[in-house]
Amino acid sequence: MPTSRTERSAAAVLAVLTLVITAACGSSGGEKATAPPRAEVLAVKIDNVAAARPPTGLEKADIVYVEQVEAGLSRILAVYSSGLPPVIGPVRSARETDLELLRQFDEPTLAYSGAQSALRPLIEAAPLDALPPSKAPDAYFRSGDRAAPHNLYLRPGKIPHASTGVNAAQDIGLRFAAPPAGGTPVGERTVSYPSARFTFTWATDPGKWLVGMDGTPARTASGDRLGAATVVLQDVDVQPSRFRDRGGNASPFSSTVGSGSAVVLREGKSYAAAWRRSTAESATRFTTEDGEPMTFATGQVWIVLVPN
Repeated sequence: MPTSRTERSAAAVLAVLTLVITAACGSSGGEKATAPPRAEVLAVKIDNVAAARPPTGLEKADIVYVEQVEAGLSRILAVYSSGLPPVIGPVRSARETDLELLRQFDEPTLAYSGAQSALRPLIEAAPLDALPPSKAPDAYFRSGDRAAPHNLYLRPGKIPHASTGVNAAQDIGLRFAAPPAGGTPVGERTVSYPSARFTFTWATDPGKWLVGMDGTPARTASGDRLGAATVVLQDVDVQPSRFRDRGGNASPFSSTVGSGSAVVLREGKSYAAAWRRSTAESATRFTTEDGEPMTFATGQVWIVLVPN
């Protein structure tokens, strides 16, 4: 029988306390070291069409996934663990692609506004804590500063959701370290979907890839520029799924199990890379052209799923 979010949160806190006590008291010879705590992951589906901008709390995510949705538009799946902002949003509906992406993490919580009726059984069967407003009405609220459906927000503190301080990117094996040898200097890269466009422009100050959406600088709710320390452009197969939106548009499914090519942007350079994920339960591994583990710049990682 799966454990509840409250039980896992309590276990995570206990694990942290155990580490502290072990470090303070030391250990006798031959004793095994206590395993570090796993990330307590909160994933939030975030709206990013023009009417939903600017987002709130996106800059605090450990990983930002970008995926294609119906009508050639895009949507964001933000993954939090090392820290949580007080408010996140605007929150929108889940997709089949999200379920496969989130299998990399250990029973994450998925906050979303809803889903197509045919997709709901898959969400309920997935190894995650599904958290639509119907299950946590006190954690969600509608803002009066913009029109529905672009005004639904989440207060993570109302879930409740524990934060162990573990970075979700490191938890699935991404390594923050010095860059590999080589790389090609590049100042800007653009990814286009049929009806959406993302541009990443390197800025030495503040040392980030500044994000642009549909030709417009992307900003936080406080007016600062959204920026990533590392951007991964991951080539994936995108096929129509059996799910459709209210307008009859097929919902694309981006397959993140398998292998393919990728481009990693960090510190003003572009690196050719490859990705591999053997099963849905395993994490994605990124390697250099020489087959060595790819390293990432410390800070927020954007992973853009680019249709082959």
